[in-house]
Amino acid sequence: MSPEQQIKNLIYRYAELLDDGDIAAVAQLLGRARFIGPDGAEQGSGERAIAAIYSAFLRVYADGTPLCQHVTGNVILDIGGDTATARSYFTVLQATADLPLQPILAGRYHDSFACDAEGWYFSSRQMLPRLAGDLSAHLLQDYE
Repeated sequence: MSPEQQIKNLIYRYAELLDDGDIAAVAQLLGRARFIGPDGAEQGSGERAIAAIYSAFLRVYADGTPLCQHVTGNVILDIGGDTATARSYFTVLQATADLPLQPILAGRYHDSFACDAEGWYFSSRQMLPRLAGDLSAHLLQDYE
């Protein structure tokens, strides 16, 4: 598989794991990455810190999922040897018993990657929200 496809698979795997509510697997996927807030400040790194970040803000329902669907697209890659960067768009859709299906958040990811003997991995992830809808059924705390 090409480096481009391997990196895209990491980006898409994140959405799949998050939609499944598998915070431990999200933390493992991002475990070697610096997690950067929208303001550019590092929020944490390492599996334990990443799991704590997601556990603190993501609402998980009785079925074990956040009842959402992340759609990621417009992936732009720049690969140079064993490092790469990517910019992509995301849209989060959600539906609950009380919330009809609707987009609740849209924005961009700015990611960096590195490759070693184990393959490609995230080395940083920054989420840049641009448009927010009703996040009350998605987040455990208010969005600012």
